[in-house]
Parts: sequence; structure tokens; C-alpha cells
Amino acid sequence: AYQYTLVSDELNEVRTWAPKLLAALRKIPVLVDVNSDQQDNGHQVALTYDRETATRLGISPALLDGTLYNAFGQAQVSTMFRSRNQYHVIMEVAPEYRQDPAVLQDLYVKAASGAMVPLGAVAHFDLSTAPLKVNHQGSFPAATISFALAPGFSLGDAVKAIDEAKAGMGFPATIRGSFQGTAKAFQESMRNEPWLIVAALATLYIVLGILYESFVHPITILSTLPSAGVGAVGALLLAHTDLSLIAMIGIILLIGIVKKNAIMMIDFALATERQNGKSPDEAIREACLLRFRPILMTTMAALLGALPLALGLGNGGELRRPLGITIIGGLIVSQVLTLYTTPVVYLTLDRLRLRWVAWRARATPSLSPESP
Repeated sequence: AYQYTLVSDELNEVRTWAPKLLAALRKIPVLVDVNSDQQDNGHQVALTYDRETATRLGISPALLDGTLYNAFGQAQVSTMFRSRNQYHVIMEVAPEYRQDPAVLQDLYVKAASGAMVPLGAVAHFDLSTAPLKVNHQGSFPAATISFALAPGFSLGDAVKAIDEAKAGMGFPATIRGSFQGTAKAFQESMRNEPWLIVAALATLYIVLGILYESFVHPITILSTLPSAGVGAVGALLLAHTDLSLIAMIGIILLIGIVKKNAIMMIDFALATERQNGKSPDEAIREACLLRFRPILMTTMAALLGALPLALGLGNGGELRRPLGITIIGGLIVSQVLTLYTTPVVYLTLDRLRLRWVAWRARATPSLSPESP
């Protein structure tokens, strides 16, 4: 479900460190089904020339390379022309002699004296493993480790565990590791999420400040958002659901849905104060009583609209399920607390505003009229 990729300029470094990291991650209880796409099980034979012996026999390295290429490289040696077509003549050893590396012992090289010298007299063979394929990310060799999450752990726990495991292994600076796919999107969202929320709150504050021509009342409206966040996180905990990228989107949606409760009350209370001359206590109390029905109706409409998402109905419902859970949890808690906390915040900030105005009035010296 998730991937972590190692990239380096050198293939040997990837082949060396990827198996070490794979073995370390398999010991972490947070991760399950840890596998790698690195396939180093291919067999290869490395030939090392004995240059002194080959030179004494009059055999050059180019002759050795040519002999091996003629045997296994499918060298084109001639072309047969017919009246209607032409055919290329390919020289190679018979297929049965290409199945076993031991056939190299049966190859012969023609020396300068004309004698046929066995290849084993001027070279020795070493068996080793080789990658069946070399994966790349961009233009660099790479190895990708895939993993899934153990029950009860989140993607954030996995990211932290992998970073700690890699930091404790002493990786060289020339090899780089990064998350891919969903894990990479999660990391990027976690990195940008605080700034996104701050930008959204700042935009809301500016717009509400212009609307109400006040620095205080936008704070009253934004005070409803913490209760929605607490409700969303609590609902995720009760449903045993991770705080995924989709759940974060739901929390951002709550910012726009929940603040309308406070807007309904604050807008009505300010209009009552200005038009009817009532005190802030009477105005906010009347706003709570008269605005309770529309607040409840809009909340229920949004809550019931998110119910199919929370139940996971339809194709791909499990992906949208955290979105519905966060919306329902945030709306329920916000609905319960908003009718109590918003009036308290409204009256508290209004009293602070009046004290600030009184302090500014006392601190500003009175201007005496100019004498003629």
C-alpha cells in the first residue's frame, strides 16, 4: 500500500543498502508485508584474464573478447542472397551449450603459433549474482520497498519508524531515501497543513472583519472552530480510523460549515443592539432563542448529507469514510457547545472592547482650545 524508495548515483550502493534497510524494516512491529522490488538473484560468470599467460601464448584480450562474442553474442558473419530475399548468417554455439557456465571450459582460443588453447588456461571463472533488472527513478538507480500498516497503527507512526530506522543505520550521504505514492502525499499534506489552516483562518478573519467592521466579532465566530476539531478527532478515535489525508480534508470543510452557527447568532445580536438598543446580554440571549431552529436545520442537513460517506456506502466508500466521520463528529460536538460557548465569548470580548475604549479615552489627553 505504501512505498519507500532509495536512490543513489551508484548501483552498488543501492544493492548494498536496500537489503539492509529491508531487513531492519521487517523487524519493526508497525509495518507488515515488507517487500522490495530489488531482484538480485540472477547468476553471472565473471572471467578474469591471466594477461601474462595470454601474452606468452600470443593471445590478446581482443582475441579473447572476440571468441566469447562469436560463441554467445550472435555475431553476423555473412549474408546469403537469393532471388527474392536475403538471409543473415548468425554464428553462435548450439543452444545446449548455452545452458551451463561449465561450457566455458570447452571453449578454445587460437594462439599465435596456431595451437588451440583452452579458455581455462588463460582465464579463471568466478560465479556471482547479478540484478535481473535495474529500476530507476529519473535517471538514477533505485530500489523501492513496499509495506503495509499493522492493525492499530497509523501512517504517521510508520513514517516516524522508518525515519528512525534509517537514521540509526548510518546511511552514506550519497544515497537518498524518500516516500512515494500515498505516503509521499501524506508527508506533503502534513508539511503544508498548518500553513493551509493558518491561511484559511486569516482569510476568514479579514472577510468577517470587513463584514462586521470590527476586530473583535470575527474572533467570536472563529471560537467555534476548536470544538469542531475536537469533535472530528474524537469521532475518528471512536471509529478506530486513522487521521488520513481525506480526514484532514474533512476538518478543513468543517471550518466553513461550523462557523455559520456563530454567524447566525452574532449577526442577529448585532442587528438587535443597533436597531432596538438592547444590551449585549439581552441581544445574544434573544439571538440564541430565535436562531436555534435555523441553526439546527442547517446542521442536520449537513450531518445527514455526510451520513452515507461515514457508512462507506457505494464503490470506493472506504476511501470517503474518514471524510464523513470527521464532518459528523465535528458537527455534533460543535452544535452542542456552540449555543453555550458563543454567547460567553461574545459577552467577554464585548466587555474587553468596552474596557479598551475606556482606557484609550483616559489615556488620550484632552486638547485645550488655542488661545487667540
